[in-house]
Amino acid sequence: MRSPLSICILSCSEALTRSLSQYLRDALPPEDSPSRYTLHVFSSVQDFLQELKQENHAIDCLILEETTDLPLLLEQLQQEDILFPTVIVQSRPESDSAIQEDLSQTAKPEGDSGMAMPELAGHTATMRLTAQRLSQIGLMIDQAISKFIQMSPGQGSAATANEPEAPLSHKLMVQQMRLAEKLKERLGYLGVYYKRNPQNFLRHMTPSQREELLQQLKAEYRDIVLTYFSDDSRLNERIDNFVNVAFFADIPVSQIVEIHMDLMDEFSKQLKLEGRSDEILLDYRLTLIDTLAHLCEMYRRSIPRES
Repeated sequence: MRSPLSICILSCSEALTRSLSQYLRDALPPEDSPSRYTLHVFSSVQDFLQELKQENHAIDCLILEETTDLPLLLEQLQQEDILFPTVIVQSRPESDSAIQEDLSQTAKPEGDSGMAMPELAGHTATMRLTAQRLSQIGLMIDQAISKFIQMSPGQGSAATANEPEAPLSHKLMVQQMRLAEKLKERLGYLGVYYKRNPQNFLRHMTPSQREELLQQLKAEYRDIVLTYFSDDSRLNERIDNFVNVAFFADIPVSQIVEIHMDLMDEFSKQLKLEGRSDEILLDYRLTLIDTLAHLCEMYRRSIPRES
């Protein structure tokens, strides 16, 4: 019998909890859904922390509602070296306004964008999801687990140079090995890379889900383009996040090229309206090549090596 993934949810909103539970139970066809996830739901931070400490070995992913108390909770988890793949569900509405930036002023300080994610969590395997996109919760769980398994010890903590890293590194490795072994048992997969769930593929989504996901990808790719030639230290992270979504949703390369061309066409029209040349946009072919190279590497690493 396949081992289900154990998901621990902390939410003070009953409506959000019901929606999350419904989407997770509908993640696979009825005959498979009981074995896909086991849900542990908490509205109390104290009960949630007690569960994490007592059942550390059994939890596979956390889903946390974004509240004013979330930074303190994540800081506590980091201080106590409690490491899990994590999905943070934003409670505030997402801005509908498009990014209207001059291409010559792309180096924005972190935090200026309403969608910028501050360093809330103590590790990099933390995904962000808006309440309007809860239908993608299964996809976000897949990505968080995948990133967690591939994390290096240096990504496990924001510890300072004066703090010892060895105990945390060991704990991270133990968690990664446990989760990888569980996935191999559940999925019958020989590699340690998390196998994709076909139910999250673009071609299996409803028309509204497809449109929603493609709009998300376009917005994320737009951010990549606007910061590509700047000194943004998070550029590679932005590309990796975009590629993770494309990989787990099995987005065709032609679709990524189409997103790039549509965005270049949009920028070209804007530049012409301002009476400027659009020749600068030719340089952004490098952005597309770089993104596709990341995607190729993702596929290469997903293939089990022969022993």
